[in-house]
Amino acid sequence: MAPDDSRLRAPARRVVTARVTSDPVDVDALARAVADAAAGAVVTFAGVVRDHDRGRGVTGLEYVAHPDAQEVVERVVADVAARSPVDAVACVHRTGVLAVGECALGVAVSAAHRHEAFAAAALLVDEVKAHLPVWKRQDLTAGGHEWVGSA
Repeated sequence: MAPDDSRLRAPARRVVTARVTSDPVDVDALARAVADAAAGAVVTFAGVVRDHDRGRGVTGLEYVAHPDAQEVVERVVADVAARSPVDAVACVHRTGVLAVGECALGVAVSAAHRHEAFAAAALLVDEVKAHLPVWKRQDLTAGGHEWVGSA
């Protein structure tokens, strides 16, 4: 068990970035952005477009964001950072047309210990998926497409 070093320094809980963008998501850049000399762990997550959904083939998709999406992602990321014993967090959700294999959601979290970093990253992904007003249109290999709720 790791010694409790929480009294040695106040947690920074810094939000490095919280964005909704049409630009490609670079998870490695997010990891570098949250790096901190006090952090013993940097955890990343890349949510990538897969080639299937519920037993059907998918050739690509398009994410469409509500005009309030940027404000929502800022609020969600700040909330997770404030509730978690972390040093820094970063989160970017992509919009627009994405091909199979491209990153749609990137998250990076740094913390003194791995347990806190993993927990905060998982919470952040879950909260973004629950609250961000983004919808996706999946193009199906059998032809046609379908709209799927929030991201």
